[in-house]
Amino acid sequence: MLSSLTLVLSLTAAAAAAPLEARAARTSPPAGCLAVGSSAQYKTVQSAVNALSTSTTTGQCIFIYGGTYKEQVYVPQLKSALAIYGETTNTAGFSSNTVTITQGKSQDDSANNDATATLRAHTTNLKVYNINLVNTRGKGSQALALSAQKDRQGYYGCQFKGFQDTILANEGAQVYGRSYIEGATDFIFGQRARAWFDGADIRVLAASLGYITANGRDSSSNPSYYVIHKSTVSAKAGDSVNVGAYYLGRPWRNYSRVVFQQTSLSNVINAAGWKIWADGDPRTDKVEYGEYANSGDGSKGSRANFSKKLSAAVSISEVLGGDYKDWVDTSYLS
Repeated sequence: MLSSLTLVLSLTAAAAAAPLEARAARTSPPAGCLAVGSSAQYKTVQSAVNALSTSTTTGQCIFIYGGTYKEQVYVPQLKSALAIYGETTNTAGFSSNTVTITQGKSQDDSANNDATATLRAHTTNLKVYNINLVNTRGKGSQALALSAQKDRQGYYGCQFKGFQDTILANEGAQVYGRSYIEGATDFIFGQRARAWFDGADIRVLAASLGYITANGRDSSSNPSYYVIHKSTVSAKAGDSVNVGAYYLGRPWRNYSRVVFQQTSLSNVINAAGWKIWADGDPRTDKVEYGEYANSGDGSKGSRANFSKKLSAAVSISEVLGGDYKDWVDTSYLS
């Protein structure tokens, strides 16, 4: 009984302390966390996830030692909050990450988008820190690094690498803080999520034509909203990308809603900024595409007539709700 009480208290403390750790190194498991690594109790991330309690309402956590984990990870709905930490010497961003989870599933061999993802995140109240999520499939098929399917999910100092459909921001309120996002085609997409991307390094790959976002909002009552805030957009280091090859977004559905604000846009962004879905199927009659106070060569030009310049920035509370501080690690916000 005493050991169980100690574990409960340590898990609660670890979950509560996460924001306080946000500028330090994290090279060993916080108190109460399950540990994953070659010398740890759990050798795979999935085995640690499988060992989590599905009945407790007390916060749980997993710590992953540095290394490359070749697996797909599925996190089912839990009754508790969950934090997943990757080993790093600097939690402030992604540059010192040592943990990579990688695999190469795609819709060539999977039933749907979600089934291709390296991390399939199906639980509410999830925080993920300093982990690189990679899908190696490359050009030719939808192949996700992340499928984010529930409310109140936060990704901090992470890297997301793919080619087509890298991040599926699909359900609920989500935040991506100080992270790296890489892709070429519709690589931030989804249907119903309210997602805030803050301080993101968005890097596009060598391609003759590409789209950063493909928001699938399908009605005026659908709450979906993507805002890219105080971020940067440019070519991936080492990749040659033609001037104007990329668009900020195209509408997966015709109520698509996306804003880029106070973001540095390199010349990879086309002067029109935004693109129809496809020839003969524009889907632009109800879109809400906006920009505010962007900079760089990619912010210049005569924008598409279905987009607009905003007179003020969109607030985080407008996207995530007025209670966002209850679940967001605000130390990763600009």
